[in-house]
Amino acid sequence: MRASFWCSVGLLLPLALLQSGCSVFSAEPLWELAKAGGALVQGAVTEVGPSQARDTVVYAHGPIQRLCVEYNRSSQAADLLPALVAELQAQHIESRVYEAGGRNDQCDIWLRYTASIQWAVPPAGSDYRPYLDRATLVLNGADGRVLATSSFVLDDGLMSMGRWASTRDKLAPAVKALIGPPPQARAS
Repeated sequence: MRASFWCSVGLLLPLALLQSGCSVFSAEPLWELAKAGGALVQGAVTEVGPSQARDTVVYAHGPIQRLCVEYNRSSQAADLLPALVAELQAQHIESRVYEAGGRNDQCDIWLRYTASIQWAVPPAGSDYRPYLDRATLVLNGADGRVLATSSFVLDDGLMSMGRWASTRDKLAPAVKALIGPPPQARAS
């Protein structure tokens, strides 16, 4: 009787575990693994981004409190300008956006930018979406003199997961390098 009992338990236990309801195990472990993998990919997509600005050159200039941004109509990155203005604001820099060539005599410093985008399908998506591939920021004085330059270039490492980071996250290191130290460090 003992052998038949354990044989029936051995056969019924796996069947009981496959039942829906309050079981700890899923009937479809591959599906659960795929869902967990998707969550990890989604986390990596939003967290992985550029780690530093590139090709940064800063010439001696005073602290920047406000500047004018020259709108670049040829930039195809639709979210670049709002991201740029938001990051400048986070750095305590007032900014106004003007059309190219529409000079304003009140602007002592101009920020000009170029950017390029690429298209790809996100890991959890089915349609192509644009993403910021590279951007170059240049600070000019009112006389045209270059005060600073800095760039963002998408790293191709880690299967280019950083491409799906937000445009602001991509631009932040370049903006910080361009502007210089935070206001607290500037005061001392």
